[in-house]
Amino acid sequence: MKKILTQGRLAALIVVLVLVIDQVIKICVKTGMYLHEHIRITDWFYIFFTENNGMAFGMEFLPKIFLTLFRIVAVCFITWYLYKLTHREEKLKTGYVVCLAFILAGALGNIIDCVFYGEVFSASTSYSVAQWVPMGEGYADWLHGKVVDMFYFPIIDTYWPEWMPFCGGEHFIFFSPIFNFADASISCGMIALLIFYSHTLGLEFQKKEEVKQK
Repeated sequence: MKKILTQGRLAALIVVLVLVIDQVIKICVKTGMYLHEHIRITDWFYIFFTENNGMAFGMEFLPKIFLTLFRIVAVCFITWYLYKLTHREEKLKTGYVVCLAFILAGALGNIIDCVFYGEVFSASTSYSVAQWVPMGEGYADWLHGKVVDMFYFPIIDTYWPEWMPFCGGEHFIFFSPIFNFADASISCGMIALLIFYSHTLGLEFQKKEEVKQK
């Protein structure tokens, strides 16, 4: 009797669920809050609406178009790898597949922002909330949309002691990056992959090298 929830179906289910949750949160924030508006949940947790052109946690290294194209290429590779992984006879641990599915889902979530949001939303500003607009009448062209971030965890918000050299008296926040559900999905998938499946990763790379040598 065939298993109903195969590794491939489990991976697909995770991707769909993460994408739905991520996009629902982003759309609610974007269409319901002003840019840089924040809602205090606790002293160490805020919903803080911001947008960025860069990679996870607001980091920026390359021009926008290259970042978007890089994301698309990475997603295509991970999708292909997951498909091959779940359709070969020698199955790996399900946890390994789950980690890759979370990484893929997070990457896809941020790609949707980059590709479509600029085309279907008006600009978010500190005095106007974004609205749905007809396709092509948004704030940016295809591939140039901004990624919506909203989770802010200033777990420690204090000042360095005056007696400390170089940074004495300066404001210090831990943890300062603002991120979204897709970023969290990528991070959790990557951390779990490295902690629990680094050996499996090593074996996979070793197999690829052996195939190349043949």
